[in-house]
Amino acid sequence: MKPNEVIRLFDDYLALKNLSFSAVVIGGSALALLGIISRETQDCDVLDPSIPESIKKASKEFAKTIPSLKEDWLNNGPETLKRELPPDWMLRLSTVYQGKGIILFTLGRSDLLKSKLFAYCDRGTDLADCIALKPTKDELKDSIDWVSQRDGNAGWPKHVQKSFEQLAKKLGYEF
Repeated sequence: MKPNEVIRLFDDYLALKNLSFSAVVIGGSALALLGIISRETQDCDVLDPSIPESIKKASKEFAKTIPSLKEDWLNNGPETLKRELPPDWMLRLSTVYQGKGIILFTLGRSDLLKSKLFAYCDRGTDLADCIALKPTKDELKDSIDWVSQRDGNAGWPKHVQKSFEQLAKKLGYEF
């Protein structure tokens, strides 16, 4: 799914149904809406708020109109992350899409970067997105402690350090 196209079509769909939705999105969809990546994504991760039932129902109905779209493409998968984000993250939001029925925001750069770095360390599949974000060496240094504190596993901080070193090397930095 190309997030820009799907969101535009879903916006039209909601407007026809006289529905509206305002949310904070993260992940690949947010990066695509920001123009940082152009790849397809599997879903649209809504961080906040919890998706209302009327929007969930509409998103499932809408998914049936696009063969490649999964029924749960619009989801609250990362919802628990909002408890983990740095304080006042809601004050740093930026608008990534404003249509007739949808207004989407995403995290400020520092918070979005931290969320992607955490996903990279946690899942190991987000390296390309982290590279696309082009973090500076200072941004990596600023993020490592936060990411290191996100998991209680005794080996987690060492894993985070190694992952950050791998990313820094790909970006041409000594870390």
